[in-house]
Amino acid sequence: MSKKSEGKVLVQNRKASHDYHIEDTYEAGLVLTGTEIKSLRGGRANISDAFCTIRNGEAFVHNMHISPFEQGNRFNPTDPTRARKLLLKRDQIHKLLGLSKQQGYTIVPLKIYIRNGYAKLLIGLGRGKKLYDKRESEAKRDAQRDIQRALREKQKIAR
Repeated sequence: MSKKSEGKVLVQNRKASHDYHIEDTYEAGLVLTGTEIKSLRGGRANISDAFCTIRNGEAFVHNMHISPFEQGNRFNPTDPTRARKLLLKRDQIHKLLGLSKQQGYTIVPLKIYIRNGYAKLLIGLGRGKKLYDKRESEAKRDAQRDIQRALREKQKIAR
């Protein structure tokens, strides 16, 4: 799927790129209550342990923690980790369902951002990395960091 322009990124799942090879991404809307969107705009959410499922033709995200809003309804707060419905098109749901049934594929939440006033969740279809893949990714990242550090040092000396 083509990469669309994102708005303000509120929450990011950094662990996902470490644990999965992300092969395809989809943008999904989130069904939230009024106080949840206020907490989300304040950056009080966590998606590091979240995962997505598809039941009865509908997509849901589980274990996404959105802290209760302080000025919200204190007498009847919503459950912070409740399952939240994702708004996707039917063909996207069927494609995700078919691919997630295959061996090793998982639907992983990657980031939450605000676009045109609406909360969006970027989900990725990922295949779990093996231990040696994680080491390889880490080695590439370290090598890239060393290259950038050397370039910065060279620029400082040139001045």
